[in-house]
Amino acid sequence: MFTGLISEVGEIVKIEKGKHSAKLTIKASNLLNDIRLGDSIAVNGVCLTVTTYNKNTFTVDVMPETMSMTNIKYLQNKHSVNLEPALRVGDRFGGHIVTGHIDGTGTIKSLLKDDNATRVTINISKDLRKYIIYKGSVAVDGISLTVADISTDSFQVSIIPLTSIDTTILEKKIGDTVNIECDVIGKYVESMLHNNTDDSQSTINKDFLRSNGFM
Repeated sequence: MFTGLISEVGEIVKIEKGKHSAKLTIKASNLLNDIRLGDSIAVNGVCLTVTTYNKNTFTVDVMPETMSMTNIKYLQNKHSVNLEPALRVGDRFGGHIVTGHIDGTGTIKSLLKDDNATRVTINISKDLRKYIIYKGSVAVDGISLTVADISTDSFQVSIIPLTSIDTTILEKKIGDTVNIECDVIGKYVESMLHNNTDDSQSTINKDFLRSNGFM
């Protein structure tokens, strides 16, 4: 599990591509001071497993499903990537619950300065839009962000100066693809409501939530 607080920005130094898979070698610094084989590292928000490492780099394997679902397929040598090690028991929980399992991708629609911040608008599919709520949490390329505005096919986040320095978000250009992980709590709620079978003893359904002010 992750929190969406980026530890550092790494750099792709080697990509070995299979037919539908890849092996990435990533340059990092602070993260390598405490790393082991089998550790989970979020790379642009994608949970990947460390297969080898040395004092300067680590490698991860990317399976076909991950390649097809994320923007990892667009990475090239010297591209920057957001890195976050898995959360440890006792660590501060400063972002939100992030699993590293990407729901889909979005496309950068606009980047507009707003005093000391930058407002980034991201186009998304209808399937993802249903999980996005105003002032809710969303992970964009692994970064825990708050939804500042929403429309029928997009949402907006506001990037403070520190986030722009510590992540890759403002290196993006209009038309670039970003990984999106929606709030896992919302997905669990949807699953429980839709899979409520006839023999279930639960009385919680959409009518119950609506009558009690939750919808």
